[in-house]
Amino acid sequence: MKELNAFEVCCAQAPVIAILRGITPDEIGSVTDALYRGGVLLLEIPLNSPDALTSISRAAKHCAGRQMVGAGTVLTSEDVRAVAQAGGKFIISPNTDVEVIEETVRQGLISMPGFATASEGFTAIKAGADYLKLFPAGQFGPGYIKDLQAVIKKPICAVGGVNSENIPAFMKVCAGVGIGSALYKPGVTPEEIEVRAREMVAKSLIR
Repeated sequence: MKELNAFEVCCAQAPVIAILRGITPDEIGSVTDALYRGGVLLLEIPLNSPDALTSISRAAKHCAGRQMVGAGTVLTSEDVRAVAQAGGKFIISPNTDVEVIEETVRQGLISMPGFATASEGFTAIKAGADYLKLFPAGQFGPGYIKDLQAVIKKPICAVGGVNSENIPAFMKVCAGVGIGSALYKPGVTPEEIEVRAREMVAKSLIR
């Protein structure tokens, strides 16, 4: 409950999850600092990044008290346990896997599985999901989310194909958005990351 409340507060203040795919442990300090200066409070480090667990551990320590760190592309229960051991606070997956969701709950972490249909959404909720991630959201659009919300009552985050142009439309129906390469990709300078972060957070707060 404590972690969920903290996640909800971060999401309300800055509804942008930075997806740091490809980040390396040596970049953690400069990239997370730039994101913090830009107003981003939620940091997702995908497990298919180089030495992802080391990056999660470093980020959890470096960002303690100011940003929440979690993992993305989490596909197995073993992954969940490894993320918990590394200090991650939330688990994001591209799919609805009941075992992953249940293990996330057992570990006391926040669960945000991916879904694309009402059936997947209900399966995830029954397993204990706290949030749902519509992926790839850009292919469905905000109208699809609005229709789903007639029956799906858990908060939904839009990920995949979300950018500075469509964030305001998604935020009319979403609790948050996940931004990947439009915010960070290997080779982008901390200065540019900060500029992009400020723009994304500002757009996410337009209602």
